[in-house]
Formats: sequence, C-alpha cells, structure tokens
Amino acid sequence: MRFSLLSQALCGATVVVGLPGLKRAVEATAPLLPISGMDHKLVPLEQAIEEFANAPKAKSDPATYNDTASPEELAKTNGLFATEEVSAASCASNPNIRYEWDDYSTSDRQALMSAFKCLMNKPASGAFTASKSRWEDFARLHQMYTPNVHNNQKFLPWHRYFTWTFEQVLRDECGFDRAFFWFDETKHAGAFSSSDAFSSAYLGTLGGSSHCVTDGAFAGLTVNIGPGSGNTPHCLSRQGNAADTAQCSTSYLNSCLSNNDYTDFEKCFEYGPHGYGHNGIGGVMADVYASPAEPFFWFHHTFVDRAWRIWELADPNNRYASIDGTDINGNPLTLDTVLYMGGIRPDVTIRQVINTLSGDALCYRYNY
Repeated sequence: MRFSLLSQALCGATVVVGLPGLKRAVEATAPLLPISGMDHKLVPLEQAIEEFANAPKAKSDPATYNDTASPEELAKTNGLFATEEVSAASCASNPNIRYEWDDYSTSDRQALMSAFKCLMNKPASGAFTASKSRWEDFARLHQMYTPNVHNNQKFLPWHRYFTWTFEQVLRDECGFDRAFFWFDETKHAGAFSSSDAFSSAYLGTLGGSSHCVTDGAFAGLTVNIGPGSGNTPHCLSRQGNAADTAQCSTSYLNSCLSNNDYTDFEKCFEYGPHGYGHNGIGGVMADVYASPAEPFFWFHHTFVDRAWRIWELADPNNRYASIDGTDINGNPLTLDTVLYMGGIRPDVTIRQVINTLSGDALCYRYNY
C-alpha cells in the first residue's frame, strides 16, 4: 500500500492531501473495483427487537450505561498513555483513556493521521502474503481470519485485541505518543458525512456514489488486499449510505444492551450497528474480509468495542467472570479460548482481554 505523489488527476479530479506539509496532488492508478457479495450480514432494528423479544433482559436501564472517566482520571492522563503491561492496581488507578473524536484535539487528530500514513509507508513484515505494507499486514491478517472471527461469538474479543494490537504497533513502530480515540457513531446516525472526520483534513469525504477517495489524508490510496478473499490492486473506495448508518443509532445500541446474555448481545450488535456501520461507508469498508484497509475501520471498531465494554460494566461481577456462545466450529467459548494475532503480538486468551482494565494484556477505558 503506497501513495503515488504524481501531480495528476484521478477520475478527472486533482486532489490535495489534507495534512499539514502534504500539499502535493495525488494520483491513484489502481482501478475502482466493485465490492459486491462480500458485505456484512445485516438485521434491521425492527427485526432485532422481534428476534430478541423473548431473550433474558437486563434489570438496569441501558440508557444509563456509560464508561465515564472521572475528572481526576482525565487530569492524570492529560492525553498521555501508559505502557501496555502494567499491574491491575496501577491500571485501575491510572488507565489509558480513549477520547471520543469530538473531544480529540486537532494536534492529536493530525498525529493520528500521520501515524496511519507511517504504517502505510512502512515495508510489510513479510509474514503476510500479498501485503505491501505494515498497514496491509493488518488487512491481510483480518482477511485470513475472517471466517473464524465473524458470525460467531469470538467476534468481539478477537476484534478488541486486534484493535489494541493495532494501537500498540502505531506506538512502537511509528512513534504515536498520544491518547487513543474512539468514534461515537450514535451522534452521526444517518449522517456520518456530517462529521468532520469525513473531511479533506482527515479521512476525506464520504459521498453517496461509488468512487475512489480523492481528497483527505488517504487520497489516491491503493489497496492490495481483497476484494473478498482474493487480492487484486484497487483504489480505496467508498459509497456512503445514510439509510444504513441510520441503524447505528442510540435506539439500536440500547436494544442490544438490553440483552442480558452475552450471545444475545453479541449477535444483536454484530449484525446490527456493526454491520450497518461497515456497509454504510461502503466500498472497501463493506468488504467483510479486507475492511481494515479502510482507515475508518479503526474508528468503527472503537465504537464496537466501547459498546461491549459498557455492556460489561452493567454487571461486571458476572460479565467479566464468564462468556458463552461458540466459535466457528461450534465449540463452546470459555475464558481460556485463545485469540490468535498472527505473530504481530502474542496470542492471548479471552480471560486476558475480557476486562480492559485488567492490566494483563490491556489497560484502557473510554472517556464516556
């Protein structure tokens, strides 16, 4: 995955990268390929309500669920981060905070975009066939593991550790030294394009028709992983769909959070806001196999992970102590089920990631 810095045009439009110091026009020579038949399973809210009508429900009100960091915690972190291995006591008293995009400073946003581009311009590790950069190592790993970590209950813990691993590689290999972020999709349900994340300063505009991305920090990006389980160079593409992103709503989130059992919560969220968030961006993001090639993937999966965390916090004594559901082969999940990370980071068990403040493999919470 590399950027061409020729001063030419893509699809008849000359574009400018939005990060400071990167003012040259960008050309994408890779073609716009259709992403069809590779998208995510979707269940609309009305159907989900009916499907889970008889599922055991939580005794508390999902509208009250949050992960609000105290002013003292925010003051302690002050936008900084801690190392990835700390004691449980130290983690609980001084956790890393993930700040919602609108609470993220301009300086932090620019540092994040620069770190993303750093990984895109780093050579691939060589451990992942077809990957052309360190960034694409993640897309290829996801592509390889897609059947194992989608459409079953391993989905949430695996993606939690996948996102944490990505964050640590940004830090270790690209010097990213800011607090991490998350993106509250409920604020933009049905109108993702209204967020300044989708602007020429950051991710580039969303648009409503199928197109190669021609503005923002990732204009002219060539994707070498996908579409689907194959690998053919194509441009970073999007096709915004407001009807789909409208399902990433507070109502849908709360409906999923109302389910008392993990399996019911996971199914509701994976096929609900998670799937609609992917398909609502369209293009590469809709590709269930290779979607991590799209920078917004990491925005979306912080939203997904935060939803699981606040569900856990509603009954932490029980929800940190057990997990239910099965893997792709129908084997029951347990806290000792292993999550594989392809050698990018050590493999871990669900036990090590089920509580993000355990201080074992993880140490973070969200600012609300």
